[in-house]
Amino acid sequence: MEIQSAFNSGIQGFNKATETANQAAADIVASTTFDEQDFSTDTETGGSETQTASAEQRPNLNQSIVELKVAEHQAKASAKVIKSADENLGTLLDVSV
Repeated sequence: MEIQSAFNSGIQGFNKATETANQAAADIVASTTFDEQDFSTDTETGGSETQTASAEQRPNLNQSIVELKVAEHQAKASAKVIKSADENLGTLLDVSV
Protein backbone atom coordinates (compact mmCIF):
# COMPACT_ATOMS: atom_id res chain seq x y z
CA MET A 1 0.00 0.00 0.00
CA GLU A 2 1.38 3.38 -0.95
CA ILE A 3 1.60 6.21 1.58
CA GLN A 4 -0.49 8.42 -0.69
CA SER A 5 -3.31 5.88 -0.87
CA ALA A 6 -3.27 5.55 2.92
CA PHE A 7 -3.67 9.33 3.20
CA ASN A 8 -6.46 9.25 0.62
CA SER A 9 -8.24 6.44 2.46
CA GLY A 10 -8.05 8.37 5.70
CA ILE A 11 -9.30 11.57 4.12
CA GLN A 12 -12.15 9.77 2.32
CA GLY A 13 -13.16 8.08 5.56
CA PHE A 14 -13.07 11.39 7.40
CA ASN A 15 -15.18 13.05 4.70
CA LYS A 16 -17.72 10.21 4.87
CA ALA A 17 -17.85 10.52 8.65
CA THR A 18 -18.49 14.25 8.32
CA GLU A 19 -21.33 13.66 5.85
CA THR A 20 -22.86 10.99 8.09
CA ALA A 21 -22.59 13.21 11.17
CA ASN A 22 -24.19 16.14 9.34
CA GLN A 23 -27.09 13.98 8.13
CA ALA A 24 -27.59 12.43 11.58
CA ALA A 25 -27.58 15.89 13.18
CA ALA A 26 -30.16 17.13 10.67
CA ASP A 27 -32.31 14.05 11.37
CA ILE A 28 -32.06 14.68 15.12
CA VAL A 29 -33.21 18.26 14.64
CA ALA A 30 -36.04 17.13 12.37
CA SER A 31 -37.24 14.54 14.86
CA THR A 32 -37.18 16.93 17.82
CA THR A 33 -38.64 20.01 16.16
CA PHE A 34 -42.39 20.33 15.90
CA ASP A 35 -44.32 22.47 13.46
CA GLU A 36 -47.80 23.76 14.12
CA GLN A 37 -48.94 21.45 11.33
CA ASP A 38 -47.81 18.43 13.37
CA PHE A 39 -50.59 19.02 15.87
CA SER A 40 -54.24 19.68 15.25
CA THR A 41 -56.77 20.86 17.80
CA ASP A 42 -59.88 18.76 18.11
CA THR A 43 -62.63 21.14 19.25
CA GLU A 44 -65.10 18.31 19.80
CA THR A 45 -62.98 16.74 22.56
CA GLY A 46 -62.39 19.97 24.43
CA GLY A 47 -59.31 21.24 22.66
CA SER A 48 -56.96 18.28 23.12
CA GLU A 49 -54.08 18.07 20.68
CA THR A 50 -53.55 15.01 18.51
CA GLN A 51 -50.56 14.20 16.34
CA THR A 52 -51.05 13.99 12.61
CA ALA A 53 -49.51 11.48 10.22
CA SER A 54 -46.60 13.81 9.34
CA ALA A 55 -45.05 13.15 12.76
CA GLU A 56 -44.82 9.46 11.84
CA GLN A 57 -42.68 10.34 8.81
CA ARG A 58 -39.95 11.86 10.97
CA PRO A 59 -36.54 10.20 11.21
CA ASN A 60 -36.10 7.76 14.08
CA LEU A 61 -34.33 9.65 16.90
CA ASN A 62 -32.62 6.54 18.28
CA GLN A 63 -31.29 5.55 14.86
CA SER A 64 -29.99 9.08 14.26
CA ILE A 65 -28.14 9.09 17.58
CA VAL A 66 -26.55 5.72 16.76
CA GLU A 67 -25.50 7.02 13.32
CA LEU A 68 -23.95 10.08 14.97
CA LYS A 69 -21.94 7.84 17.30
CA VAL A 70 -20.87 5.63 14.38
CA ALA A 71 -19.70 8.74 12.51
CA GLU A 72 -17.66 9.74 15.57
CA HIS A 73 -15.88 6.38 15.63
CA GLN A 74 -15.36 6.50 11.87
CA ALA A 75 -13.77 9.94 12.16
CA LYS A 76 -11.47 8.74 14.97
CA ALA A 77 -10.43 5.69 12.96
CA SER A 78 -9.78 7.80 9.86
CA ALA A 79 -7.67 10.21 11.92
CA LYS A 80 -5.59 7.25 13.12
CA VAL A 81 -5.09 6.11 9.50
CA ILE A 82 -3.90 9.60 8.52
CA LYS A 83 -1.60 9.76 11.55
CA SER A 84 -0.13 6.33 10.77
CA ALA A 85 0.48 7.28 7.14
CA ASP A 86 2.19 10.47 8.30
CA GLU A 87 4.39 8.55 10.75
CA ASN A 88 5.31 5.98 8.10
CA LEU A 89 6.22 8.71 5.65
CA GLY A 90 8.36 10.36 8.32
CA THR A 91 10.09 7.06 9.03
CA LEU A 92 10.76 6.49 5.32
CA LEU A 93 12.24 9.96 4.98
CA ASP A 94 14.46 9.43 8.04
CA VAL A 95 15.72 6.09 6.69
CA SER A 96 16.45 7.42 3.21
CA VAL A 97 18.53 10.37 4.46
